[in-house]
Formats: sequence, structure tokens, C-alpha cells
Amino acid sequence: MSAPSLHDRIRKEAPDLRGRLTADAPLGPTTWFRVGGTAELLFRPADADDLAYFLARCPADVPVTVIGVASNLLVRDGGVPGVVIRLGGPFADIRVEGDMIIAGAGALDLNVALTAQQAGLAGLEFLSGIPGTIGGAIRMNGGAYGAELVDVIDSADGVDRQGNHRRWTREELHLTYRHCGLADDVVFTAATLRGRPDDADAVKQRIEAIQQARADSQPVRARTGGSTFANPEGHKAWQLIDQAGCRGLTIGGAQISEKHCNFLLNLGTATAADIESLGEEVRRRVKATSGIDLRWEIRRIGLPRSTGGAG
Repeated sequence: MSAPSLHDRIRKEAPDLRGRLTADAPLGPTTWFRVGGTAELLFRPADADDLAYFLARCPADVPVTVIGVASNLLVRDGGVPGVVIRLGGPFADIRVEGDMIIAGAGALDLNVALTAQQAGLAGLEFLSGIPGTIGGAIRMNGGAYGAELVDVIDSADGVDRQGNHRRWTREELHLTYRHCGLADDVVFTAATLRGRPDDADAVKQRIEAIQQARADSQPVRARTGGSTFANPEGHKAWQLIDQAGCRGLTIGGAQISEKHCNFLLNLGTATAADIESLGEEVRRRVKATSGIDLRWEIRRIGLPRSTGGAG
């Protein structure tokens, strides 16, 4: 008799789930790179209570991975074992309370910036330059154009692996450069962000300037994963990559952008292995020329094809 599938195990342990469970769900087409394998099981919670119910009943031996809009994510070709949680529309609400913005973890960073602008609140314009969600911004302490989430966040709500609803203050999040100090299995559900009153038209102009600067300097219409490597202290990653002679470098169907060296591109035929191999070759060359170890900013999840993973 064969072992029950993960789908059947979860349904048995959590019979009252209201969200959607999908076995062998393709992840590659949902990522900005458009590459990668499947999720053994994909879960889209109906709301935060449904998420907590799931986490409280998910067997401890089942790995859980959380994704957003997959803008800064590389899914390996072998797919992702266990459960992948994707926070969708029920987590995308944004509301204004005085000078505070309460945004769901699934809300797009750009939409949060625009909501603040319409409310005459400044300080969140930088979010318009980050192509992701608030949940990802918390997890990575997302930043752009001279500001980071730690500069504006007041608190974050989430659910821990035991299914407990929690709220963490800014200090408790331990946000540092492109890093959050909380355990990886914490699933953020919302953030409270603090703005400051300003003229809505002035805020709009600053957002438009960020949008134009991004379009001018980055390959925003390409199949890319955003900024690939974090800037080492005292250096800019793109300059180190350029100095190592990597501008335009290709492996398979993957290329280092000619427009911005810290962006990897899928030229149309790349596999996740091509993209990751190219990134590792860049790291090798930068180390050889500068002595500096570049740290991946793009999050890589799943198994290589050769391991016979979930895809």
C-alpha cells in the first residue's frame, strides 16, 4: 500500500481548511524569471485565521516555504518539496489611519506608496521602486533610493510555525541590511507603516521621479529577478561585477544585463540552473578580482533537477 500523498496528509490533519490546496502546482510561470519547477503542494490561505489553522496542524516534518509575487525569487528546476504558501488577494488590503498605513503582506509595494501619496503622506515613496510585496519587504528589509523598510515600519503582524498570531515591534524584528532577524518560518500577514503629512502633489512627483529613474537604469521589462546581489559594505555590487568583466556574460539562456550589471536575465530559453550558474560564476569572478564575496539578494528555493525533487 503506497504512502498517502502530502495533499491527503494535510487534508486529514486540517479538514476545515478554507483556502485552496493544489498538488504539483507549477511555480515557474508565476515568477518574474519564468523558470523553475513545481510546488509539491501549494496553499493559498483564505485569511490570517485560515493560515494559523493550517500552520498549527501542518506536520512538523513538512517543510513550509512562503512566497509573494516572486519578483526577487528563483525557483530551482527540481521544484519545492513540502508546502509553498502564497498570500494572495485576501492579504492585499491597504488602509489609512491618520499618518499610518496598514498594509497586508500581499499588498504590492507600489500600491502602498500610491495609497500614501493619495492620503498626503510622505516617506513611503521608495516603495514604488521595489517590485514586490510588503511581506517580502519585511523579510528582506527591502530598500531603494536611499530608504529601507526599517525607516518607516512601526510593527508587523504574522503567524508563527505553531499557528500563533503575533505582533512584533520594529525593534523586535531586528531589521538590518536586506535581513530580518525573525525565524524563516514566521509568516508575515501585515505591516503598520508610518508616514508624515505632506502635499500629495509633491509626493506624486517624487514617486514619478523614482519610477523614471528605475526605467532609465534597470531592465524593468525583461524576465529578471530584480537586484541579484546585496551591496557589500562600502561597495556597489554592480560596479564590482562590471570591473570583473561580467557585463553581458551569458551561460545557456541566462545573461548579465548590459543595462545594469546587478540584474540576471532570462533571454527566453534559460533554466533555473542556467541563471544560478551564471550568478555563481559572477561571484567567482568578483572574488578573484576584488577579494569580495558577493551575497545573493535573490532568494533561491527548491531542489536542482538532478536530485529528482518535487518537479
